[in-house]
Amino acid sequence: MNLWAIIIVASLGCLALKVSGYLVPTSFLEKPRPSRIANLLTVALLAALVATQTLAIGEAVVIDARVPALLVAAALFALRVPFVLVIVAAAATAALLRMTFG
Repeated sequence: MNLWAIIIVASLGCLALKVSGYLVPTSFLEKPRPSRIANLLTVALLAALVATQTLAIGEAVVIDARVPALLVAAALFALRVPFVLVIVAAAATAALLRMTFG
C-alpha cells in the first residue's frame, strides 16, 4: 500500500467515526454517566496534548524553558487570572529563561 492509499483509508475511517457519533441517540447522551465521561475525556486529551507539546521534541523528552512557563500558567489559572494575562506571563517566563540561560 502506498502512502496515498493509507491517507485515504485513514481519512475514511475518521469520517466513519464522525458519522457514527451522529447515529448515537440523544437519550443516551443526556444520561449523566456518558456526559461525565465525555467531559473527562476532553480534559484528558487536552492534558495529554499539552504534556506532549511541552515535554517532547521528536521522540526525546526535553526539559527546557517551556516547563517553568507551563507551571506559571497553571498557577495563574488556579488564581483565576484572565486568559490573555496567563498567555503573556507564560510567554514572558519562557522568553526570560531562554534569554538568561541561552
